[in-house]
Amino acid sequence: MCRFDRDRKKRRSIDFYRADSRAAILGAGRPFLVVPASVKSLTADHVVVGWKDTREARRAIQDALPFLHEAKRVTVIEICENGQKEAARRRVDDVVHYLARHRVKAETRVEVQLLGSGADQIIEFAEDEGADLLVTGAFGHSRLNEWIFGGMTRDLLTSSPICCLMSH
Repeated sequence: MCRFDRDRKKRRSIDFYRADSRAAILGAGRPFLVVPASVKSLTADHVVVGWKDTREARRAIQDALPFLHEAKRVTVIEICENGQKEAARRRVDDVVHYLARHRVKAETRVEVQLLGSGADQIIEFAEDEGADLLVTGAFGHSRLNEWIFGGMTRDLLTSSPICCLMSH
């Protein structure tokens, strides 16, 4: 076997234990389920949808419909800026109406972003409510922006103790 063939075989093998989840989400072209090591099973009885009016979040809702149909409880939450609560309420109400057309009953929740990250607020809300699954869009900002300033996706990937279904 020539050296070129050996190098090509090395590149094809993927170490799934060391795979970069961010690169996988961006390259998958499909919904991506992130399961923390501490999770033993996923029942998806209570699903929390982290909403932001972006293409990625709309796709995540569409991709999550099978989970949402089976869930006993669905909550759509948006973390907004101070002074944007009314506009955020209209946006989450629109999402709930969309889900109702797909025979999914959902509740709404709008919270003003406190100090810290919006991801921490969503995780805290989901844990307090006993959620099994978080559904969010992924990487709504450019990769450079996310790398420099951080973002919701990165924070969820690094700190969520709850399974996350993400779509890009």
